[in-house]
Amino acid sequence: MPPSLIESAVEYLGENHSLALLGMVVGAAFGFLAQRSRFCLRSAVIEFARNLTGGKLTVWLFAFSTAVLATQTLALLGLFDASESRQISARGSLSGAAVGGALFGMGMTLARGCSSRLLVLAAQGNLRSLVSGLVFAVAAQAAWTGVLSPVREVISAWWTVDGGVSRDLLAMSGIGHLGALCFGLVWLAAAVVWARRQSVATWAWAGAIGVGLTIAAAWWATYAISRVSFDPHPIQSLSFTGPSAEVLSRVLFITDKPATFDLALVPGVFLGAFVAAALSGELKLEGFQGGAGMRRYLLGAMCMGFGGMLAGGCAVGAGLSGTSVFSLTSFVTLTGMWLAGALTDRLMDQHPAAESLAIK
Repeated sequence: MPPSLIESAVEYLGENHSLALLGMVVGAAFGFLAQRSRFCLRSAVIEFARNLTGGKLTVWLFAFSTAVLATQTLALLGLFDASESRQISARGSLSGAAVGGALFGMGMTLARGCSSRLLVLAAQGNLRSLVSGLVFAVAAQAAWTGVLSPVREVISAWWTVDGGVSRDLLAMSGIGHLGALCFGLVWLAAAVVWARRQSVATWAWAGAIGVGLTIAAAWWATYAISRVSFDPHPIQSLSFTGPSAEVLSRVLFITDKPATFDLALVPGVFLGAFVAAALSGELKLEGFQGGAGMRRYLLGAMCMGFGGMLAGGCAVGAGLSGTSVFSLTSFVTLTGMWLAGALTDRLMDQHPAAESLAIK
């Protein structure tokens, strides 16, 4: 979408409605592609930890490397500047990133899916994921402005880091955008090699590449809108912790707040995933199977909600969006998710392996 079209959209729809439309469109694309590719960080972590070859890690690597390559290409061409994004410019917390990432990793293993995967599964009729997603949103809201916010603030204050260069790995390392592109190419090459060896289905790797492109598309479009807007608007990409909490609060409380990118993102993802599931014949109602399973899902959802808000990002918000702009705290969060997710699987789900790996 050329800048002139962005300007026309903002002039015709207004800044807030343009951002909401963008959130809906990009969200729908993400939901459709994530449903078809079975994109899920939790599955990738477990597959790697157990040394399995089911293609889930390959899917995640395609999405991760594509997000990095596309975002850094935009930056290299001068079409996007991450310095004004929250992940770089705002003061961050390394303790929050580490603890929050670990809690999120533990939670996604217990809930058998990260927050974005729960939303996608809910759209195709999985009632377990729907309930877990609601609990996730409640926990996120409680961590942001509710009863859990004092705990979040205390943990976040343990080890903070200034915004700017202190959170920008490209500036700290001096590798620049070209170095970032090389980093992305290494992981893309690994994904291609593993995809060939594992005979990964076309929809899996192509959909994962599309997921990565939606990350860059959101970065670029919100940046372009911010350049032509009179009022300040955040430069952002996809994330599901804050947006889920915002959607919940808008549903429960009447507010005169304007429409936002975040507000439209969640229903957009739900719609896209629903369409993908309908077209592929995968719409199916599923529920909990016993009280023990329900307790596990709900505990996992609570850990993800609090952990995602504490870390400042979820498996997509930190794992793809934040890492694509080389935010220090996002890489710390992602590392915590991988380590805690693998450890939780070892302690909770080693037997039977096939049953716990399946995304339900």
